[in-house]
Amino acid sequence: MRSKSKASYMISSVAVQYEIHPQTLRLYEREGLLKPSRSDGNTRLYTDEDLERLEVILHLTRDLGVNLAGVEIILNMREKMAEMHRQIEAFVSTVNNELASRPPARAESRGKNSLIPVLKFAIPRR
Repeated sequence: MRSKSKASYMISSVAVQYEIHPQTLRLYEREGLLKPSRSDGNTRLYTDEDLERLEVILHLTRDLGVNLAGVEIILNMREKMAEMHRQIEAFVSTVNNELASRPPARAESRGKNSLIPVLKFAIPRR
């Protein structure tokens, strides 16, 4: 079965769409900021994910004045944060599954093994 193909755009159409010179896109590739795939004829092909990354790069450089070294650091930090977020979500899911698989605690046993004893008392009504 064939996997879904992703939309891809040639360098000329990306350059026109984002109002940048094709050499700028080649520079971003040389600097490791963008990694477009290549066709059989060695033409650069940009996916929607590449375009999203390009938009971040352009926002950082055009709007915030960040240089390319700073852009690289920011993009790497974003990737690390996304990976940490995935790891935290997996951990929380594992903990939730573990807690869900345990039998519910009996009411009289709750608090017996607590660091601070839980005392039951009635609050008088006024």
